[in-house]
Amino acid sequence: MVKRHQPPPERYIALGDSYTIGEGVDPDRSWPNLLVTHLRHCGINIELVANPSVSGWTTKEVIAHELPIFEASRPTFATLLIGVNDWVQSISKREFRENLAHILDRTQATLPDRNKVLLITIPDFSVTPDGPTYARGRDIAEGIAAFNDIIKAEADLRELPVVDIFPLSQDLGDARFIGEDNLHPSANAYIRWEKLIFPAARELLA
Repeated sequence: MVKRHQPPPERYIALGDSYTIGEGVDPDRSWPNLLVTHLRHCGINIELVANPSVSGWTTKEVIAHELPIFEASRPTFATLLIGVNDWVQSISKREFRENLAHILDRTQATLPDRNKVLLITIPDFSVTPDGPTYARGRDIAEGIAAFNDIIKAEADLRELPVVDIFPLSQDLGDARFIGEDNLHPSANAYIRWEKLIFPAARELLA
């Protein structure tokens, strides 16, 4: 019997901040880990090679610390969810756009297939119990929506898919979906996010 050649697994790296590392939940309950499990169940050979995301990091830290890991890891697929801390730290829309474009340019240049990048929008943390403490007189939802418009515009320029979790994240005021720190999502929220992200990832990788 001729043995069929098994193609190598997709080498997935998740870039981002607390929302991608899964602040407040066990690692296997973060949405990137849930996504890998879900994709495997539908027959896609994939492994999460690295999740270098760190709570509190901005696009600057992604460039300085996460991209070197990404570029050294021979990735074939990437997700990117970044920007909430840029907004919290009052980084301008112009600088955010420049940093995001730099991240996407280097990510695409590293991947064998430059189209295998999936962007996820920034969630609306204004509805969480502790979210308003970061407003400093600003409208959080409006500010995050403006950053999300930049994410969508940069993705459109490159014909990359975007999963918009912003509307779904507005349930973070519900006790079922907020973590113990009253700011980050609960495991139940990450499950909901992954269900939204999964179809887009499957389409890219099928």
